[in-house]
Amino acid sequence: ALRTDRMDTQDLAIGVIFLVQTVLGILGNLSLLYHYVLLSLTGCRPRPTDLIVKNLIVANLLVMVSFGIHRTLSSFGWYHTFGDFGCKFFPYVRNVGRGVSIGVTCLLSVFQAIMISPQNSRWAALKGKAPKCLFPSLVLCWILQLLVNIMFPMFMSGPLNYKNTTMQKSFGYCSSVRHDKAEDSLFAVVLSFPDMLYLGLMIWFSVSMVYILYRHKQRVRHIHRTSISSISSAESTATKTIFLLLCTFVYFNTISSVFHIVLSVLDHPNWYLLNTGLLITLCFPMVSPILLISRDPRVSMVCFHW
Repeated sequence: ALRTDRMDTQDLAIGVIFLVQTVLGILGNLSLLYHYVLLSLTGCRPRPTDLIVKNLIVANLLVMVSFGIHRTLSSFGWYHTFGDFGCKFFPYVRNVGRGVSIGVTCLLSVFQAIMISPQNSRWAALKGKAPKCLFPSLVLCWILQLLVNIMFPMFMSGPLNYKNTTMQKSFGYCSSVRHDKAEDSLFAVVLSFPDMLYLGLMIWFSVSMVYILYRHKQRVRHIHRTSISSISSAESTATKTIFLLLCTFVYFNTISSVFHIVLSVLDHPNWYLLNTGLLITLCFPMVSPILLISRDPRVSMVCFHW
């Protein structure tokens, strides 16, 4: 009885944390979306990166709504509300949103690195083509994640069937079909390979952006004339914002990816390991809209207009 009371208290505490994260994340992303609506109403010239950020907002909202609400209800004891459907649908939508979030953040770093590259660099030839490739790249990112994560509704199911627990793996209030270690390792590789690829590209292009900004600063310092600079002040500010966003993303998602790999290999992950990994998954969708709004110089322009 004492153990049951302790677990009930832990579930209640983790449910409150999930609820706070979910509410803050949904409000933050809706505020960022409202910010872009105001920008369009005030006639501000949109940036090419705005389309990428809008897709990031949608991906964040998918993670928050499908995952945050589902885990909050489960922690409060309402895990039978959605049953088998919830254990198939919500993990699928969550992982699609998480995968798209990783993909569009990577695309954001690649695009910004190309656009601020100097005229004598190898990326200069792509400056005119990059904006035209944004929409097809975003569509491809969504399609890829919809296909890669299809295994979640195939293998996930409702709470453990205690008559046949040897063939099932527990994930808290949901379960999945248990495979041998080789198959579980293969699934972990398939699910984590796009994340690792995107992560590597983000780090590479983030370093490129830092190097370009450093060279730009050195050039301005020696010439003392910003009028001939190839990088405007607005582009420099946007690049620094994107770099800060990437650092935040890499930090949270590296830890989250490690937890995902460990959870996919273990047969019975413990309560602390499972919930810690889930809490970290919600950190970036909650923090990113606050970061983007706080560092967007167009916020003051919108406020002045209204």
